[in-house]
Amino acid sequence: MDSQKTIQLEGRRDDPLRYGIHGVKSDIIEPHPLESAYHSSKARQEEIKRKILTNTYGAAFPMKQQLDRQILSKFRRPPGAIPSSYLGLEATTGTLDDIGFEDYLNDPRDSESFRPIDMHHGMEVRLGLSKGPAHPTFM
Repeated sequence: MDSQKTIQLEGRRDDPLRYGIHGVKSDIIEPHPLESAYHSSKARQEEIKRKILTNTYGAAFPMKQQLDRQILSKFRRPPGAIPSSYLGLEATTGTLDDIGFEDYLNDPRDSESFRPIDMHHGMEVRLGLSKGPAHPTFM
């Protein structure tokens, strides 16, 4: 067979039998203009803050903060009943003081349509033994 006619299945990240058929609407439609403006302004503010810290404390301090963020973002609990809170990352980045939708609306994990996490599949995904998301969140 020609290599052009074969389908590579190794790169697939979804499993339609396990998680349902992937919707392409989110791939086609661009995000809302306010959402893209919010993300760009957030990135711009972080860049300005990093420049101010570089000018004030030297080049090593922002690099140390970036290294701390990378370490704290990788630290998480194994999949199971207790989700990772990333409290150290929130305290380092300053988002601990921000009020998000989960603070005044219901937590999505308390929903009736929330599926419990399959701990074994979550660990397989984390260790690279299985493909796909760690768990389907809603039915």
